[in-house]
Amino acid sequence: MVSSYKTFTLTEQLTNEQIAFFNEYGFIHFKKFINPETVSSIIDASKEVEQHWIENDLQKINGVPIKYGKDLDGSAIVQRFAFINQHHQTLSGLLLDPRFNGLLPLAGDGARLGTEEKDGMVFNHYINGPESKFTKMGWHTDGLRDIFYGAKLNPMLNVGIHLSTLKPENGGLKIIPGTHKQSIYQMLFRKKYFLDNKPDSEEISINPEAGDLTIHDGRLWHRVAESSIRGEESRRRVIYIPIIAGKYAPKNENSPTVFYQRFAGIVK
Repeated sequence: MVSSYKTFTLTEQLTNEQIAFFNEYGFIHFKKFINPETVSSIIDASKEVEQHWIENDLQKINGVPIKYGKDLDGSAIVQRFAFINQHHQTLSGLLLDPRFNGLLPLAGDGARLGTEEKDGMVFNHYINGPESKFTKMGWHTDGLRDIFYGAKLNPMLNVGIHLSTLKPENGGLKIIPGTHKQSIYQMLFRKKYFLDNKPDSEEISINPEAGDLTIHDGRLWHRVAESSIRGEESRRRVIYIPIIAGKYAPKNENSPTVFYQRFAGIVK
């Protein structure tokens, strides 16, 4: 199993080396995309949104279920926010960074940030505590979503903005490099979607520092491993925003819940 890989620095235009690396492996890791002050302001903004959603007992945003859980002290928290960029100017403002435009060509012509599509900007908050309901996520590809949406399998990349520094024992994102080149059959049947969380001999661990940015192709097999430590040291936060191509398909408050999201309970 490959345990290490090269990291890069993101500017407003990708280099040929960076493009070649992404095309070969289906992912790329950029160091220090945002500074510690910006990380803190994003976390503070998420807490403001969280408080509002809890007080108003919101269950869905644009048809996407909100995943609630319990913090270490037993208090209610939001563990998966969808479309959080539409609920705080700090988060919508983050997407104005011109370096995002440099990433769009990786998805081909007509690519854009999916601020109003799919699940928008997703904010995940993992904590491994006695009452947590969001500690891990089984093997899956994001490409399956297009099939459930009844759409053509268009290019989709997931941009991760990491707000926590992770060590291997923190679990976190695991990917199988190169699987973005697999057949549709392999994308559908190589793993049992969300139910299988076993390590793969070909997987790579993504161990970012707070402020790093990663991109992975939606067709890659990936999972989120559970932290082997419990309590405060297991807390990790990460933002995901899709880069997508194809027909523009915005969602709004009247959008229906997608079929597979009705079974969100199997995703821990």
